[in-house]
Amino acid sequence: MMSKIFRILFPTLVVLCFVISCDKTKEEPFMAEKPKPKLVDFGFNLHDFNVVNDTVKSGDTFGSLIEKQNLNGNEVYDIVAKVRDSFDVRSIRIGKPYTILRSKNKTNKIQYFIYQPDRMNYYIIDFRDSIVAHKKTRPLTFKTRTIAGALNGSLSETLAKDNVDPALASKIAKIYAWSIDFFKLQKGDKFGLTFTERYINDTIYDGVDSLKASFFEYKGKKIYAFPFSPNENSKKQEYYDEEGKTLKNFFLKAPLKFVNITSRYSRSRFHPVQKRWKAHNGTDYAAPTGTPIMSTAAGVVEQAGYTTGNGNFVKVKHDRTYSTQYLHMSKILVRRGQRVTQGQVIGKVGSTGLATGPHVCYRFWKNGVQVDALRLKLPTSTPMDAKYKQKFLEVITPLKKVLDSTAEAKFRK
Repeated sequence: MMSKIFRILFPTLVVLCFVISCDKTKEEPFMAEKPKPKLVDFGFNLHDFNVVNDTVKSGDTFGSLIEKQNLNGNEVYDIVAKVRDSFDVRSIRIGKPYTILRSKNKTNKIQYFIYQPDRMNYYIIDFRDSIVAHKKTRPLTFKTRTIAGALNGSLSETLAKDNVDPALASKIAKIYAWSIDFFKLQKGDKFGLTFTERYINDTIYDGVDSLKASFFEYKGKKIYAFPFSPNENSKKQEYYDEEGKTLKNFFLKAPLKFVNITSRYSRSRFHPVQKRWKAHNGTDYAAPTGTPIMSTAAGVVEQAGYTTGNGNFVKVKHDRTYSTQYLHMSKILVRRGQRVTQGQVIGKVGSTGLATGPHVCYRFWKNGVQVDALRLKLPTSTPMDAKYKQKFLEVITPLKKVLDSTAEAKFRK
């Protein structure tokens, strides 16, 4: 009886299993593997080659590197001769990267040799038919970024925390050298920056390119800086505040960058070496030995030499009214009668003469009388011509709006 029932139901069970199997196939369709992304560099699909990546070692030459690729001495000599007009084989330097692209068959025959002297440029030597060499440059793009923050440590340290190239701090110091005494900036002082950054191949970070707009809080006031060139054909730009007043003055605020004032101008100060009270007719800036000392204005070196008290020193006459002097140098880099420009390095910080440690004593004369440089109202450079003012305001208005709104959002938190 059971066998009879099984013979009747068996065809039905077979059909049912087939239907179920078909339904399962519909519910779980075959998923093809996603193709692997192509690895492209130097304009090549590197998956098409046997790739060798390495760096130039001591003793390596272009000839020795390609000779290892199953080439004999005569072949190497001919190759060097053919490419010498477009690729100087002597320019290869230790530590620089190179890439060899070889065929993927059994011969592993060299197809291309690629040498990178820097991140932007590379040379391709093509070995396929006639030997040729080409110089290539990677595409460079620029991206604009706006940030706002408050000082916490030095400016470069604060920028580094925002993943900004600390080298931007040097650019900012130069721009504000005439209007901000960076020795007086304090923790918590606010700032805002709009700047452009360079990227190679749109992905490799290559540092800060330029500062487009900025402000710093200094003595309770926001000091803005905007680059502007009245002459459209000129690449040279000056920096102005939001009202079109130049930031550049006749004198720099100080002869050093990012150091500390250890002693100010005073009618009576206890001398640390002579152990007696006497006038201190200058401002002392402490810095490590060897720190560059800059002339705070253009002029002519009036004196350069040594005395027991001053140590190695330089005195610069700027015009009929003003002169400056720089004491205790470890090294003098100018000579008497030499003309110097504003910001030119004239010596190095030291502790020669009557000094207890490395510093520069900066002295200032007005009409032959020594005065306190930090209290003196110094002359400014020529202001912007009125006929350029409207154009300047049109340029900076959107920049200032973005800068202010970014700062407002940052400090509202």
